[in-house]
Amino acid sequence: MDSCMEISWNASLIDPTHSRQSKPRTTTGLTMVLDKGLGLTAFRDLLQLASAYVDFIKLGFGTTGITPVPILQKKIEIASQYHTYLYPGGTFFEVAYTQGKTSEYFYTLKRLGFDWVEISDGTVSIPESDRYTLIEEAQAHSLRVITEIGKKAKHSITPIHQLTHLFKQDRKHGAEFVIIEGRESGCDVGIYDDCGMMDTSYVHQVCSFIDHRYLWWECPQISQQIELLHLLGNDVNIGNVAVPDILSLESLRRGLRSDTLSTMTSLKKDPVL
Repeated sequence: MDSCMEISWNASLIDPTHSRQSKPRTTTGLTMVLDKGLGLTAFRDLLQLASAYVDFIKLGFGTTGITPVPILQKKIEIASQYHTYLYPGGTFFEVAYTQGKTSEYFYTLKRLGFDWVEISDGTVSIPESDRYTLIEEAQAHSLRVITEIGKKAKHSITPIHQLTHLFKQDRKHGAEFVIIEGRESGCDVGIYDDCGMMDTSYVHQVCSFIDHRYLWWECPQISQQIELLHLLGNDVNIGNVAVPDILSLESLRRGLRSDTLSTMTSLKKDPVL
């Protein structure tokens, strides 16, 4: 056997859908992973193994602020080497907002080397006018903006008319993506009930009113990911994916798990809503 010969799988075996996009993915089929405190070795291992399937990594909660700066900058550097975007979770932004320090926050993020920022109001209240001003202010600091809609409180769900309005206004003011709140747990918040079951009717209605190519669904549980893929197809944008579940989700997207084998391999690019 020639040890120099490159060994690879037939393309139809690793993607039975024949439709999974490769990086760089621009608007659809995006996967955002939640980093709750990985060290550099684990972070590098993650990207060595799965960078082809990870588009964004969110530094959860306010962990950006308590990660040693040299390690934080090294993470940004490693992520860039693997063509993956790293950005801080929205709660850290909300802390800056409550202290009147958003300008300093944006400035420091850019100095550290971040290219993206999340603007959210999951815990605090931000007037709409402030929300749009902050989106524009972040862009003035050369940061690309992701916004989030929804509260973190239990039983909270954003009325569809309000979600539609905020989505369109956020996009109008420069947000590139909008996240639907689902938290780390995927339970008793947003589109999920206290058992983690998804309100599929709500999802369908949202997608009938807005261009969901620019929408990210926080969808941390594998059962939820399966349901969302069945509903919206393998190009749906999914966020808050746990580190151990990255390859599992990619397998689901490609029809490489029994849960999606039959549906993904007969997938049409435009799902019926």
